[in-house]
Amino acid sequence: MNGSIDFDRLLEQAQTAASRAYAPYSGYHVGAALLCADGSVFTGSNVENASYSLSVCAERNALFQAVHAGHKEFLAIAIYVDDDELFPPCGACRQVLAEFNPEIPVLYANQTQSVLTDLAILLPQAFSLTEP
Repeated sequence: MNGSIDFDRLLEQAQTAASRAYAPYSGYHVGAALLCADGSVFTGSNVENASYSLSVCAERNALFQAVHAGHKEFLAIAIYVDDDELFPPCGACRQVLAEFNPEIPVLYANQTQSVLTDLAILLPQAFSLTEP
């Protein structure tokens, strides 16, 4: 299935989303692009707050918008941070993604490198209401 996913295009959309981030505290501008089963893509950027726990990550921002629009089947996500450090999605984002697709392909990238993996590797034994 990964062969039919245009990760380059998805990453470009994540890069555009990163340019819209509100990150006055961390300085990390993160964007995410989430591919839905019907081919639509939802993007999100991180939005920080002076009360740090009220901030929202780009990945959850994109996923929540997609769910709000009626989507619940996701094929892939690309995440971009406009920095020279490479960051995988945080634990909270991993768990939220696992709710919908515990094996979703995940591409995370920065200005110079990228990693293509899947959520089952990033979050083994995710919380679930069903038995494995």
